[in-house]
Amino acid sequence: MIRGLDELGRERAIAAMRALEVELFGNHAWSETSVRQELTAPGRVYVFDVAGGSPDAVGVAQSPAESSAEVSPAPIVRGFAGYWYDGEDAEIMDVGVGRAYQRRGIAKALMGELIARAKAQGARRMLLEVSVVNEPAIALYRGFGFERIGLRKRYYQPEGIDAYVMALDLEPRVVGFQSAVGTAADADVIDGGNVNRGSNHDGEHGDDKEQERQS
Repeated sequence: MIRGLDELGRERAIAAMRALEVELFGNHAWSETSVRQELTAPGRVYVFDVAGGSPDAVGVAQSPAESSAEVSPAPIVRGFAGYWYDGEDAEIMDVGVGRAYQRRGIAKALMGELIARAKAQGARRMLLEVSVVNEPAIALYRGFGFERIGLRKRYYQPEGIDAYVMALDLEPRVVGFQSAVGTAADADVIDGGNVNRGSNHDGEHGDDKEQERQS
């Protein structure tokens, strides 16, 4: 089940995302402070894949009588994904699925939810960077209609791996002249937005974080 940040609970989401970061990204993982800053930063939208139990079951102390009774298992956060909406474009910031739950369509479900939420917010496009050697992620994004629009040399450090910049139009593309509501020049603006936004994160988040790292 896909849950939003408020549904899951901020502290629970921080703990789960940090644990998945460590499992998946090792030395490149964000610290708990970085995760907290990311989830509370303006314009962020994060969703989580949660399996089993009720979120309220996590961290709830039980009396002896309660512990002897049958209770719902604690939910398991299997993956997460999020974007930054700047009022115009939605830029994918981070995606991760636990190794034990990969190849189950979780990343696809998370991406689908992000796209739906970005459309609902009125975003024009969704943008992302993906390692040129991450063929499964590239295939996933192409399946949603993302197209390559640029290349960032040596984007992922310290490995020095290039990144493709990919974009998905979330509103109808304007072709040629418009009626009174717009002009041909407006069409150029729709297709020619600045995608060179630098790294997805500032400060200790750094540029060495691959945000497409999911199955």
